[in-house]
Amino acid sequence: MEIKQFEDKNLAHYSYAIVSNGEIALIDPARNPQPYYDFAKQQNAKIKAVIETHPHADFVSSHLEIHKTTGATIYVSKLLGAEYPHQTFDEGDAIILGNISLKSLNTPGHSPDSISIIAIDENGKEKAVFTGDTLFIGDCGRPDLREKAGAITATRADLAKQMYYSLRNKLMTLPDDVLVYPAHGAGSLCGKGLSEQSSSTIGAEKIGNWCLQNKTETDFVKELLADQPFIPKYFPFDVAINKKGAGAFAESIANVEKREPITCKGCAKSLNSEIVIIDTRPQEHFKKAHLKNAINLMNDTKFETWLGSIVSPNEKFYLAAENEDALNQLIERSAKIGYEKQIEMAFVSNYGTTEMLEFDSNQLLKNEESFTIIDVRNDSEVKTQEIFANSIHIPLHELRERTNEIPVNKPIVVHCAAGYRSAAGSSIIKSKLKDAVQVFDLGEAVKNFKNELHKQV
Repeated sequence: MEIKQFEDKNLAHYSYAIVSNGEIALIDPARNPQPYYDFAKQQNAKIKAVIETHPHADFVSSHLEIHKTTGATIYVSKLLGAEYPHQTFDEGDAIILGNISLKSLNTPGHSPDSISIIAIDENGKEKAVFTGDTLFIGDCGRPDLREKAGAITATRADLAKQMYYSLRNKLMTLPDDVLVYPAHGAGSLCGKGLSEQSSSTIGAEKIGNWCLQNKTETDFVKELLADQPFIPKYFPFDVAINKKGAGAFAESIANVEKREPITCKGCAKSLNSEIVIIDTRPQEHFKKAHLKNAINLMNDTKFETWLGSIVSPNEKFYLAAENEDALNQLIERSAKIGYEKQIEMAFVSNYGTTEMLEFDSNQLLKNEESFTIIDVRNDSEVKTQEIFANSIHIPLHELRERTNEIPVNKPIVVHCAAGYRSAAGSSIIKSKLKDAVQVFDLGEAVKNFKNELHKQV
């Protein structure tokens, strides 16, 4: 038996191929199936099974496309209510793959329909467990994503209780040397404290994972529910896509309409002013010149997460990039969360009529009272460290809907923790409030203020 782990760093997502005697089973595959086809060719093996541990909220899976392309059987829990051809795979069920077997465990907690998969080797030894979003390295899955999504919904409190027993009655009973392979690592919003490690063992997690310590159900539920990260707008949308099955990846991105680069005033006028522009160029280029109604969401590692947090499911948007290669890459990344059909048009942009003035942070040092300061960090960050005493806190993922709460009697300065989100936040405020007030991005200069706070402490 060979286990191959695939990683999508941008979504902190792990998927897997298990190989035995010329046969492959895939677990939680990403939207683009080509890496799995390439791996199968290298192994001279056939993809026989695709297993979904649950209908994912944070990315779109290629399970249906792989089934249609290879004939592989899709295995999911009967509780998922899958709307595509599949074989149910619940506790007591097993799949024979070459010389090994894969056994299902129902492990609700992150979702009511979550399963984990135990790989049993040629000698009948339990070798590894693929835990999906139930057990992570150093953490476990958040229980608050299925209150309004999926075939079966459940309250976060009920799922937290189910998580408590899934961990203790199912996963902790496995031998200590069983390898743990989760669906996500550090940076995922499917939990709150995931490790940078990509794998572990049951024994190591019993020692180091807070979720597996000796706690009462009440204490566990309270701790699990506390301080979970925000829920991006696209999460319920992706659950629905994965329950139905997504269209073919290459075909979907090929259908995105592209146009000639926006290079002149006449070209810009042809755009619908009611449709938001997601401008992914570096902030220094955006600030010099950009199109009206543009949001500066830079081509960074978290592009998918913030696109799906700022733009609503089914909302049309224009996608702009600094060159053709970047544009193609960003279309693919939009497709990973199922947003490719929402791209009204994609183009290279090097023209704009609007600029954002450079901000001298010394002005803020001299007199904070002269500005309205908007903090777009997440709740947990503000709770941990307040940077400006009189700032107004509106998290970035809520900002488009809450700009009416921002006073316009003073110049506005927007900050986050390092500069990426403030670029997006300041551009959102500028586009929504138009020319009513000056809007500045504090950018990376916020680090100087954080350093001053640290010295004071």
